[in-house]
Amino acid sequence: MEHLPRRLATIAAAIALVLAFGTIGFTVIEDYPVFEAFYMTLTTMTTVGYGEIRALSHAGRVFNSFLIFFGVMVMFLGVGGITQTVIELELNQFFGKRRTKIMIDKLKDHFIICGFGRVGRGAADELRKAGVPFVVIDHSEERVERAIHAGMLAVLADATLDQALQEVGIGRARGLVATLASDADNLFVILSAKALNSKLHLSARVDEETSQDKMRRAGADFVFAPYNSTGHRMAQALLKPHVHQFIDFTTGGAGPDVGIEQVRVGATSSFADQTLAQVNMQHDHGAIVLAIRRADGKMAFNPSPDAKIVAGDHLIVMGETDRLQKLEHLLAGSFA
Repeated sequence: MEHLPRRLATIAAAIALVLAFGTIGFTVIEDYPVFEAFYMTLTTMTTVGYGEIRALSHAGRVFNSFLIFFGVMVMFLGVGGITQTVIELELNQFFGKRRTKIMIDKLKDHFIICGFGRVGRGAADELRKAGVPFVVIDHSEERVERAIHAGMLAVLADATLDQALQEVGIGRARGLVATLASDADNLFVILSAKALNSKLHLSARVDEETSQDKMRRAGADFVFAPYNSTGHRMAQALLKPHVHQFIDFTTGGAGPDVGIEQVRVGATSSFADQTLAQVNMQHDHGAIVLAIRRADGKMAFNPSPDAKIVAGDHLIVMGETDRLQKLEHLLAGSFA
């Protein structure tokens, strides 16, 4: 649709050119004042039939004949171009919505981002880097267009409505991120989402500290206060700059080649029932095991080499992205 602005600009320029040509012609040939010349040109182009302001000379009528021909032709082309533009916009919007609906209907185990403000955009960027499917829902047309232009799947709707959540496939979704403007709206979204899909993993942002407990009681698995977190990180950067640099390094500051992942040990994995020393994770697979989250929910930080890997555990590992992806398949049992 990038050609539409150019088309409208061309139509406007053609009409302005004919108006200027007619105004100058009547001023020079018939000695009309500028406004009367402009008015005469305008009534001629629009074919309203008011008649001549003053009787035209022979030269004036010859000039006006050419003006009628070219002026009316430009006006008709302009009306036709504008009509075509409106129709294209309507059709594009219709088929765009239909295409979006088809794509959403195909989604499964996807994520839903409610709100595409600064926090929502950050969440969307992270999900896109991870290569997982997600859909954005926002009530602002400008934000939805921004998401679409960025190549994301987005829907214009009110996320606090059950119907809107159902339209983005909440029953088949894996998780939801609530980043709406107010804590009340985010709380409402969490309650609605939990009622529509009890297995959904929910993450919510809050502005007020007093809202954190309410959000967790409503069903949010993770609650974030962006302003408080930013303040803590700013202070930590001054007090412990090396620690801050390491955290920034491990959470994306090092670039796309290094990261931290959680990988699950599958029942058919050759790693199951072996110790970290036996699998030699760092040497053979280029990964550092930072922690092990046991199936019962307990977290073992900096596990010893004789720590046993059990099916159902999640290993928190750090390393190069491509090697972590291979490790994930191995731990899941894909290459077993």
